Amino acid sequence: MDTLKSAFDSAELNFSKILQTYKPDLLIYDFMRPWPAEAASRLNMPAVQFIATSSAMTSYMLHVYKSPGSDFPFSEIYYHDYERIHEEKLKIKSVENDLVMKSIERSTDIILIKGFKEIDGKYSDYLSEIAGKTVVQVGPLVQLPTRKDENSEIIQWLNKKAQGSTIFVSFGSEYFLSKEDFEEIAHGLMLADVNFIWVVRFPVGEKIRLEEELPSGFWEKVGDRGKVVEGWAPQSKILEHSSIGGFVSHCGWNSVNESMYFGVPIIALPMHLDQPVNAKLVEEIGTGVEVVRNTKGRPEREEILADIGVEVVRNTKGKLEREEIVAGIGDEVMRNTKGKLEREEIAAVINHVVVKKDGEPVRKKAKELKDTIKMKGDKEIVEMVKALKQILQDKSGLF
Repeated sequence: MDTLKSAFDSAELNFSKILQTYKPDLLIYDFMRPWPAEAASRLNMPAVQFIATSSAMTSYMLHVYKSPGSDFPFSEIYYHDYERIHEEKLKIKSVENDLVMKSIERSTDIILIKGFKEIDGKYSDYLSEIAGKTVVQVGPLVQLPTRKDENSEIIQWLNKKAQGSTIFVSFGSEYFLSKEDFEEIAHGLMLADVNFIWVVRFPVGEKIRLEEELPSGFWEKVGDRGKVVEGWAPQSKILEHSSIGGFVSHCGWNSVNESMYFGVPIIALPMHLDQPVNAKLVEEIGTGVEVVRNTKGRPEREEILADIGVEVVRNTKGKLEREEIVAGIGDEVMRNTKGKLEREEIAAVINHVVVKKDGEPVRKKAKELKDTIKMKGDKEIVEMVKALKQILQDKSGLF
């Protein structure tokens, strides 16, 4: 992410030249930086921000940043104690957080955001209130699978499994599991009463062999009910498959939207960033259940912060920017206070969501939400187009 932001900033001059050359009627920009909107403003061009995170996360972020001492008005959204460092980072008046806020402020009249009112409408309304702009939800924006993967080894393997008998396990492309988490997830899959397809990723350049990372006896225990894929797999194609009955997910917003679009309930294992909030939203709407970590025996984050604070003062001598220090503290606190995943809990939640009778309401709600999305069609896109046309009309009298 840091590399992407740096590359994005380096493009500012050339991007401004492109705007000057082609003079588009309107600019849509993302949340990372405010300078695209500033460049558009210099050309008297309206610029609208598109936010790819949930309304729940965005409104929570804005609330905590603007009113760090007040309670968020929706109790369904919260952080576990072992996730609190994420919330604490939001409160800091850092350069990075200021840039995010400026990006929102620069948007002309409206904000476009990924989602729809049936899942986070109240958060969208609250975001509109605290941002002072109309929030326009644009739908789940799911890229539909193509036919090209139908004969792949993965799909052929899934074709042999019974309907709803298999879970898809993936934690996105930007996060690598710790050795401890990897082991507990592997054991959890061994204990669960389901088939599974697990996508694993290791950092580029590190000489890690999959077979050496898997627990001893993994394949003897799992047999043909499990498949482990290293690197990449066609996620939407897999989630669309009739054999998939659950999605063990980090709860990145794209993955949550795909699961809802295809009617697949979620077993939530959030790792960082917006994922803890998205996991709470999934539980609130009833389409998933979170695997809660065990914090027993972990050091308190206040103790670690005190120790790290001494080291920061001793070693930096004022040379580091404040946000750099805070980022380093955050990483260290997360390493030491992050709750422990437990294999038995992972297996229990998987079985509850996918197999057990008491998980039927979750499975039913996922299917109902899928039907709702299909019935709506492109309703949100149509509303977005109307909103953008109105901005252009207000500016030039066209349309």
